[in-house]
Amino acid sequence: MQLLNKKFNRKNNVHKKSMRPLLACSLPVLFAVAACDSNPTLSAIESDLAAGEEVAINISTNDDGSLVISSDATGNSAAAGGVFVMSNILDENTIVAYSRDDDGTLELVGEFPTGGSGGDFDGPEGLDPLISAYSIINTPDNEYLMAVNAGSNTISVMQINDDMSLELVDTESTAGVGPNSLAYNNGIVYVTNIDADGEFQGEPDQEGSIYGYTFENGNLTSIPGSLRELDNRPSAVRFSPDGSTLLVASINAGSNQLASANEDSMVAFTINADGIPSETATGAATSTLQGNAENRNLPSAIGFEVVERSNGTFALVTEAREFTAAGDPPNFPGLQSGSLSTYLVGGDGSLTGAQLDLIAGQSATRGEGQITTCWIVLDPDGEYFYVSNAIDSTISTFRFTDASGNIELVNEVAASGTGGGTITDGGLAFSQTDGWIDLDITDDGDYLYQLFGLSGAVGVFAVADGNLSLVEVVSGNLPAENTQGIVSF
Repeated sequence: MQLLNKKFNRKNNVHKKSMRPLLACSLPVLFAVAACDSNPTLSAIESDLAAGEEVAINISTNDDGSLVISSDATGNSAAAGGVFVMSNILDENTIVAYSRDDDGTLELVGEFPTGGSGGDFDGPEGLDPLISAYSIINTPDNEYLMAVNAGSNTISVMQINDDMSLELVDTESTAGVGPNSLAYNNGIVYVTNIDADGEFQGEPDQEGSIYGYTFENGNLTSIPGSLRELDNRPSAVRFSPDGSTLLVASINAGSNQLASANEDSMVAFTINADGIPSETATGAATSTLQGNAENRNLPSAIGFEVVERSNGTFALVTEAREFTAAGDPPNFPGLQSGSLSTYLVGGDGSLTGAQLDLIAGQSATRGEGQITTCWIVLDPDGEYFYVSNAIDSTISTFRFTDASGNIELVNEVAASGTGGGTITDGGLAFSQTDGWIDLDITDDGDYLYQLFGLSGAVGVFAVADGNLSLVEVVSGNLPAENTQGIVSF
């Protein structure tokens, strides 16, 4: 005789048709039987329900009246989310995938080839080889991951499976040299290329490009007429939340070796309904000009976020402060404290400074603030944001103070590892620092994941009201250097 054939919902542990009395009566009986008989099927049911899984339960009786219980339960808890890191291996680029538990801890899933090769467009140190942010991104539905292959000038699209494994579904050319950053909004994807023609001597003279695609069901299709050449080397690209404006940051704006002599650390293009950018930049801005009276190093902008506030849309831009005030290439002893600047993004694609050069510390003087301030992630609550400082191996916390783009430093060192910021010898500093580069935060804002670029590890931090507490450091699965990019959800 069939007694029960029902499915229970993983989200609220009630019967799929909200038959709460049935659940209330049946499950305690089932678990009591499990406790007495150590029934593995019932143990799996209890485990899956506790983990929020949907479980089908069938109960019948034998001729002797004993219960027969069957189920589709596995007893294996589904991952709360995933974390993905790009190895950027020169011969064969890969993505290292982890599943994430509810407590933020990680478990290795595997390493998955992107179908392209990694690249090094920085120097011999092995830190931040693409000098960029957002070299890998995920779609908002967490169904797909995209990654640049800087050595083969392609983008790869990988499907994210339920177990956080990855499957390569598409690879496309980027129409330039050294792709290093990606942006997605509502079916449109843009990539930045480090250089447009491949003829360069290094970071100070590079002038790159942007190129666009439509994206549907895991496939990228080039947008005719979307290629735009830039006047300097891009480091990151992001859309405004409504997708109407594309913003690009530059690492070498103001370099005295640029043929363009361009000093704009941020530029913006409007994007039309077909995903095509304006012919020229509609907005351009910088926080610091060459030859400034304060002898302040130039911005050297890298990571940034674009966020809606009640008084408008604002870009929050990290500034590593590497190029000198005269526009000379970076020299390690001459590094100054990093900073953040905010810009109002107009509906017409204009950029207007809101708050400029807020220092990540007490002063711009070396040793009185954090250096190489390069990456940023915004808490989903929209108030706090976290900034990593590569050479110091620290995270600084900032927050908005009003709706008009003004911000303040909350905690100069909210988290720290082994840093080299107090060492003036570059070789020695790079040999000692963990090199905290890209970082990301989960969709619920509970955990932050920090990539250690010179020790092959990922730091896991619990997040609460702007505070960070270390959960674990996961190592042994990544190359010791040359990694770039991290995504979490």
